Amino acid sequence: MKALVLSGGRGRRLHPITYTGPKQLIPVANRPILAYVLTNIARVGIRDVGMIISPETGDEIRRVIGDGSDYGVSVAYIVQSEPLGLAHAVKTARGFLGDEPFVMYLGDNLIGCGIESFIESFEKEHADALILLKSVENPCAFGVAEVDDEGHVTGLEEKPKEPKSDLALVGIYLFSPRVHEAVDAIKPSWRGELEITDAVKELMKMGATVRSHIIDTWWLDTGKKDDLLAANTTVLDELIGRKVPAGLASDSRISGRCEIDETAVITNSTLRGPVVVGAGAVIRDSFVGPYTSIAEKARVERSAIEHCVVMTGAVISDIDRMEDSLVGMNARVVRAGERHRAYRLIIGEDSIVEV
Repeated sequence: MKALVLSGGRGRRLHPITYTGPKQLIPVANRPILAYVLTNIARVGIRDVGMIISPETGDEIRRVIGDGSDYGVSVAYIVQSEPLGLAHAVKTARGFLGDEPFVMYLGDNLIGCGIESFIESFEKEHADALILLKSVENPCAFGVAEVDDEGHVTGLEEKPKEPKSDLALVGIYLFSPRVHEAVDAIKPSWRGELEITDAVKELMKMGATVRSHIIDTWWLDTGKKDDLLAANTTVLDELIGRKVPAGLASDSRISGRCEIDETAVITNSTLRGPVVVGAGAVIRDSFVGPYTSIAEKARVERSAIEHCVVMTGAVISDIDRMEDSLVGMNARVVRAGERHRAYRLIIGEDSIVEV
C-alpha cells in the first residue's frame, strides 16, 4: 500500500499567514502539521508517499520535509499545476500510485488516533473505498455522508444546504485501484473541479464496495486561525510532557507540563503549562500562559501571552496581555503609546504591529 498526501492547497482562509508559505507547514506544538500526517502514515508501515504540491509553495515543502526520512517514509513529490480538485490530484498521481491500493490523506488534517484499524477494516472487507467520518455540529460546512446500519455508504453531498446526516468527511480515504476508473468517468463540478465525492459516488454506481468508519476521537481541520489554535491546544494537552533544562535560571518559575529546548533562554519569567518552547527562543520578564507554543528563535520580552502560537523568529515586546493569537514568522508585536489589556491578532510573516 502507498500513501498520497495532498499539500497543494493555497490556504486562502489563513491569509496573511499563508501569503508566503503553505498552511501544511504551520506549526502545531512546534511541529509542522505535515509531520503529524507523515508520522501517522509511517506507523502503519507505509513507506512510499506521494506528496502533491503546488508550483507556488512546493519548494518550501521540499525544503522542510526533504526526502521524508526524518519521519520514517520516502517522499516523492508530485506537482499539481492547478488546484482542480481532490480527484484531479489522484489523476495527477496516477503514475506514482500504479495499481496499488493507497491511503489519501489531506495534509492539513489532524486526528486524535492512528489509522491502523481503518487499514485493517479496508483489507478485511476487501473494500474499494473506505472513508473516515466524524459527527459534527455544522455538517453544511463539509462533505456529508449517509450510511446504513452496516457502515455502507449510501449517499454523499458536498457542503449541502440541508444535510441529510451530521457525518462529515474527515479527509482521509482508502482506495483500491478501481478508483482510477471512477475518476476517469466523472466530470468537473460547478466549481470547475474534479470532486472526490463524485468519484466515490461513481464507485457506488459501479457496484464497488464503499465502506465508512466513524472516528470517535477528535478531528481538526486546520484551515482557519481558530482551528489552528484549537489544534495547538489539543495537541499540547495530549502529547506534551515535562522537560525542563537543568540549567534553567533560578529566577524563573515553571509549573505544569512544559517542554523547553536546552538552548532556550528564560529569565525572570513564569511559564504555566502546557507550553512548548523551541530552540534558541528567548523569554525575559514575561508570563507565558497555558496552551502556548513558542517556536525556535522567537522572543517574548516584558509581556504576558496565553493560548497563542508564536512562529519562528517572531518578537513580542512590552505587551500587557495577548491571547488567542497566531503570530507569523519574523513578525513583531511591540507596544507604542497607550497600553491596552488584551489583543486578538492574526499576523503575517515579516509584518510589524505597534499597539
